[in-house]
Amino acid sequence: MFSDKIYRHFFSELSKHFLIVLFALSVIVWAVQSVNFLDLIVEDGHSVALYLKYSMLNVVKILTKFIPLSFLISLIVTIEKFDNDNELMALWTAGLSKVKIVNFFFKVSLLVTVLQLFLACLVNPTILNHSRSLVKSSDINFVTSTIKTNQFNDTVEGLTIFAEEKTDDGFFKNIFIRDESKILKSLDSDQNTSNLTIFAKKAKLFDDNGANALVLHEGTIHSEKKEGKIKVVDFRKTRLNLSGMKTKSITQPKVQETKSQILIKCFLRNNNEKKLLNCPDQEKIEVLSEINRRFGMPLYVPFVALLCSFILINREESKFSGLYKYIYGGLSFTILIVAEILVRYSGLSYYYSIIYYLFPVIFIPLLYLEILRKFSFENYRK
Repeated sequence: MFSDKIYRHFFSELSKHFLIVLFALSVIVWAVQSVNFLDLIVEDGHSVALYLKYSMLNVVKILTKFIPLSFLISLIVTIEKFDNDNELMALWTAGLSKVKIVNFFFKVSLLVTVLQLFLACLVNPTILNHSRSLVKSSDINFVTSTIKTNQFNDTVEGLTIFAEEKTDDGFFKNIFIRDESKILKSLDSDQNTSNLTIFAKKAKLFDDNGANALVLHEGTIHSEKKEGKIKVVDFRKTRLNLSGMKTKSITQPKVQETKSQILIKCFLRNNNEKKLLNCPDQEKIEVLSEINRRFGMPLYVPFVALLCSFILINREESKFSGLYKYIYGGLSFTILIVAEILVRYSGLSYYYSIIYYLFPVIFIPLLYLEILRKFSFENYRK
């Protein structure tokens, strides 16, 4: 009963510190990334609602990335808190074995590992893919923001729009449109046309059965043929269908937004439908690196948990007693940083990937045996 209460107390404190650290780190990074996501509005012309949804859905990815570091910090903070409050000394005096505390830390680290695997392999790809689909299936409400007065707007690739001013009743005055990518097919379907240039005295946007359209008044259409000839058509009123307008936003799912089973099929080349995932040979390195990040990085959580357990070693007679937390904490932090860096290069070779997985698998038992030896030596000296 006594040990159960101790474990519950340890788990409560560790969980509290873990959540606080994870939340703090994630909020800081999310705030920075949210600024970068403003390009969805400024450059790509999407709505504010889409921006908010997209940025919020990326929170889970940030949380997953900081799980190992948050667990490391929370474990060190918890051990130091118990040590400073002399609770650890009371536990050792009461006869509680240090090995049992180490086993407890290791079991908690396994729970954190399972959590990270679940988020990285299942939750993250699904949520990130959904966020990308929001951009892809956007109703392109950015048309209004595309036409800004007194500046050339090229939000849509291959299409440039300029309007001198906008009146209170919604009309754009002296509008200029340059189409170099045959986006405005409703005006000219001739395959021999290289580009269109449109001038109009005024124009107004309206909704045409769910599609955006632009009504132009009193203007001229210049269509340039590939051989250099220019055809000029004057009009009093015409309608311009804007359904072909697309933003510069990337709509193809990225590797980190792809489901784990698809990544594995892509890597093994068992996926015959290559269009399901943009999986050319040059992306094989990126695919393998992402697989290693999802399945390999969580293995380093139990590793750093055992490494931090060395802080529990008797420090009374050691001249480095005050440095233990910095030595083992710094070493654990360095290992996490190195693991994060190496996972990017682990896709370069099968051997690199094998080494990336084998390092924690081999050293976890070795660390545990060394901890048993250290604590047994302490008991022998007593």
